[in-house]
Amino acid sequence: MTHEGKHDLLRIEDLRIAFQMQDHLNEVVKGVSLRVPMGKTVALVGESGSGKTVISQAVMGLLSRKGIITGGRILFRDPKQPDKEIDLTQIPRDGRVYQSLRGGRMGMIFQEPMSSLSPVHSIGNQVEEALTLHHGVRGKAAREATERMFSLVGFRDAAWAYDRYPFELSGGLRQRAMLAMALICRPALLIADEPTTALDMTIQAQVLKLMKQLQQEFGMAILLITHDLGVVANLADEVFVIYQGEILEMGEVDDIFRRPQHPYLKALLKASPSFDMAPGERLVTLREVPALPPSRKLREVPRDQPILEVRDLNKTYRQSGTLSLFGRGGSAVRAVDNVSFDIRAGECFGLVGESGSGKTTVGHLIMRSRAADSGQIMFHGPTGPIDVLGLDSGELRRFRPNVQMIFQDPVSSLSPRMTVLDILREPMIIQGDLGPEQQRNRAAELMQLVGLDPRFLNRYPHSFSGGQRQRIGIARALALEPQVIICDEPVSALDVSVQAQVLNLLKDLQQSLGLTYLFVSHNLAVVHYMASRIAVMARGRIVELATRDQLFRAPRHPYTQALLAAVPYADLDRPLDLQALELTSASDPSRWPGHFSGPGLEMVEVEAGHRVLMRIEGIGAKGEAA
Repeated sequence: MTHEGKHDLLRIEDLRIAFQMQDHLNEVVKGVSLRVPMGKTVALVGESGSGKTVISQAVMGLLSRKGIITGGRILFRDPKQPDKEIDLTQIPRDGRVYQSLRGGRMGMIFQEPMSSLSPVHSIGNQVEEALTLHHGVRGKAAREATERMFSLVGFRDAAWAYDRYPFELSGGLRQRAMLAMALICRPALLIADEPTTALDMTIQAQVLKLMKQLQQEFGMAILLITHDLGVVANLADEVFVIYQGEILEMGEVDDIFRRPQHPYLKALLKASPSFDMAPGERLVTLREVPALPPSRKLREVPRDQPILEVRDLNKTYRQSGTLSLFGRGGSAVRAVDNVSFDIRAGECFGLVGESGSGKTTVGHLIMRSRAADSGQIMFHGPTGPIDVLGLDSGELRRFRPNVQMIFQDPVSSLSPRMTVLDILREPMIIQGDLGPEQQRNRAAELMQLVGLDPRFLNRYPHSFSGGQRQRIGIARALALEPQVIICDEPVSALDVSVQAQVLNLLKDLQQSLGLTYLFVSHNLAVVHYMASRIAVMARGRIVELATRDQLFRAPRHPYTQALLAAVPYADLDRPLDLQALELTSASDPSRWPGHFSGPGLEMVEVEAGHRVLMRIEGIGAKGEAA
């Protein structure tokens, strides 16, 4: 054994994994070798379907019954027993040795914390269970140790956190609970499978800071599984790039980012939108979508004229409380608070903010899929102005073709029981303007428009990849030839390379069809690539509205500044300032300077076209409605 091997906590040698299909074995991991040195962070980078999650499941002994390790070794060397190396492929997955390692010496954070946590047990009970199972700690001592761990992972009130159920926590707090569960037994190895993919930028940055702090405190090694090169640049010491079950390139993080060799890695580095892109520059896609130009263009509204005017929009949700002797208690949440903006014909208007900021609700209020409490939405179409909130049910049905929506999750937004043809025909059937033959021809045209083969019309959604499903969602949104499309986080569930395809397709369709977009996202780099003007939302209010260049060159509001400071660049020369990051919410007004919070706030024009929610306090600028 080499001297180097003695310092490897985990060594995978020529690993091969196949899945049992009906009549054959389908090999998905094809001779992978990698190492995780003690105390270091190693990133395994690749797209969905590359085999990276399967490798992590094999290490943890969590492969499904159909998953078979057909060759190779997985060697684990516990720092507590440095002279003993265990080949994990040779011990039973449900045996006592594996059970003591899993959760005890090897911890894992999963991608989606909501589906990984039990909904019927408090998070305190779930975290404590590992401590009891592996160390026999019970009762008061277990609770104290669990609360200490909650404090370590950034819960401000550990005793409060102990008694909470997963549904009571935000996505960021649920991920912290997962971290606490993985780390409560102080494992030697932490496997983090896409630990920040579903999180807002500021929460993601906080989780990265926590992982780095806890790694130093516990001296553990991390195997980071991700497709986000910004996260890799900020966390990893070594990187292994995987594609279709094979390692294409490996090396120290400096070599991977500064001297990439393989064409796949070079393309991957150029597939993510960044703030450095020149005007008009396109994202590099690994596989181009061969979309066809449309046979006709939409009826046009004059460019630079408002096509949509939103004024003083409000929406409050009532939260049901507990039933008491004095009736049912509850609180009101102001999801949308006096929101005003215009969208010009032919432009892409960005709406950014963290989860819970109200941005998606604004989209639904414009669509009339949720009812606004007050305000006005005026749509200026080819036939003249329409008061959207004043439409009765019949008028609303006739209005619907004008404004359509692309949803966040391409899986849940498409019915699994309908063929693609039925999905694309459904809005046409509801409107009743086209006959069956015309509907089929239109569906075939839509498929070509989004770069899919019309021969796939009779397939069901499950037979398509995530990116293809999102293109079907785009085709459905285009079915009624809308003037405006509301894009609600349309690429947040997609890999970097597929994201590039979809964003380029949306840009091409906007240009060729004369579409107007309201682009809702928490990803600032994506909004920078797509939008010409951007509104930033926090706690139901627009806090800043500016052109793309103004917002990214000189953000004025502390919330916008916090969002920008939390973006991880895939660039070693611009690391996240993890020391400066606070583990509190960036949208908490108590963290903002006095003239940005409290009563008397209004939208103040700080330069032409750039407005900020603040108190004037002697600034010689006119306050106008956004």
